[in-house]
Amino acid sequence: MNEEETPVAKRTTVRQKYAIVAEGGCCGPRGDTSGCCAPASDPDELAAAIGYSREDLDKIPGGANMGLSCGNPAAIAALNEGEVVVDLGSGAGFDAFLAGPKVGQSGRVIGVDMTQEMLDKARKNTESYTQRTGLSNIEFRLGEIEYLPLADNSVDVIISNCVLNLSTDKQQVWKEISRVLKPGGRVCASDIALFKSLPEKVKEKVENWVGCVAGAIIIDDYRQMIEEAGLEVKELKPKPEYVETLVATGDAFYKQIQDGLDGKLPQEYVTSIDVLALQKS
Repeated sequence: MNEEETPVAKRTTVRQKYAIVAEGGCCGPRGDTSGCCAPASDPDELAAAIGYSREDLDKIPGGANMGLSCGNPAAIAALNEGEVVVDLGSGAGFDAFLAGPKVGQSGRVIGVDMTQEMLDKARKNTESYTQRTGLSNIEFRLGEIEYLPLADNSVDVIISNCVLNLSTDKQQVWKEISRVLKPGGRVCASDIALFKSLPEKVKEKVENWVGCVAGAIIIDDYRQMIEEAGLEVKELKPKPEYVETLVATGDAFYKQIQDGLDGKLPQEYVTSIDVLALQKS
């Protein structure tokens, strides 16, 4: 992606690259693996490093964990029986399949993704999920997170994992989150943000990837967007484990960043964050 691309063109680029990932490819500029978009680390090892238990990983259908997470939003969501949960940018269904048993048959999990290839993979995984759990409480819908295919005030909990900052209109995403949440509802997300702006020469490299850092904003700006959407921020917590793990394992995307930082480390600039915000009653 580059500065000349329109928001529509950037969104198309993201969709195309994640379609490649869904089909088993990679999304760096030269076919390398990259950050949120298919890390170089083993997906299960990365998931364990950012808060998923072995029990969690053993529960999900094979192929649902594609290594695209930067945190564990279902863990901070404290999901309850009977709740309606929406997973924004649900991919192959990793977090949706973990959320399903927590809300039970009286609850509902709806995954929303704009990439048809990801939806195809998630829907195929749903068959395995139902056979294993006996539950039929998960569905996946095609849609963009800026314009959700959901009714007003219809959702108890929104989760999202390393997706929101890929949006070209983040404020619109937060407005949509506010629109669909019931009074008192909550959003529990894991995402990528910045402690401080990256040097221009690094920004230019980052824009050529569909890794999550490409759209990352300063943490204080992130907070302002949530508040301007009418939500109350309860937690906006940096989680260094994600970036530290990828740097330590030689992820190609973060190596590109480090090469342009003149001896500084990517984790001095980039962090995973846990987000908890509430819809006002």
